[in-house]
Amino acid sequence: MPMPYTEIKKSFIYECIKRFTDIIFSVALLLLFSPVILCVAIAIKLNSRGPILADTPARVGQNGKLFKMFKFRSMVQNAHEILRENPKFAELFENYKKGSYKLKNDPRITRVGKFIRKYSLDEIPQFVNVIKGDMSLVGPRAYYPDELRDQQKKYPHTQDAVKVVLSVKPGITGYWQVSGRSEINFDKRIEMDANYVKHRSIWYDLSIIAKTPWAMISGKGAL
Repeated sequence: MPMPYTEIKKSFIYECIKRFTDIIFSVALLLLFSPVILCVAIAIKLNSRGPILADTPARVGQNGKLFKMFKFRSMVQNAHEILRENPKFAELFENYKKGSYKLKNDPRITRVGKFIRKYSLDEIPQFVNVIKGDMSLVGPRAYYPDELRDQQKKYPHTQDAVKVVLSVKPGITGYWQVSGRSEINFDKRIEMDANYVKHRSIWYDLSIIAKTPWAMISGKGAL
């Protein structure tokens, strides 16, 4: 059952321009990054056992509906299940939840994974999600269902903001990603995402896109 959401409507023209921009940019960037995609895929296979793409649970998308997000695998195989089901990782899982679903020193991350996560190369396959219509170039973070449920219990005052965020497509990049990324806790992050949804425009989107390359190169806040 989809999670509840509160729609913040924008003009039909904005939505058309945004969708057109999403498709054009995504196709162009996939072609541009094709050598990088090949190199990352080979490095992942040589570094550790498992698939090239991460096998992770569905994320919450627009209107609270679930979708499969594509990412290069940066962790050991079955990392999601290991953290949640292996008793040896029970303490680590508690730290994961307390830290807004981020870990500073995650033992599941591979050597190649550490590099591609720092420079956001693991997110390149998400351009396919954009072309499919599951995501946008610019938007809020794509959250896990259990992450949203647990974080709203921890920060009950964020419930209205979550509903606003779930009214739009999640993005590859966004306002909080270029403003500190993983260094920002959930309550501040979701408020920043909600603020973006309320004030989004073509110029706002373009300004975020313009700041994204530096966020990738600097690796600021990346985990």
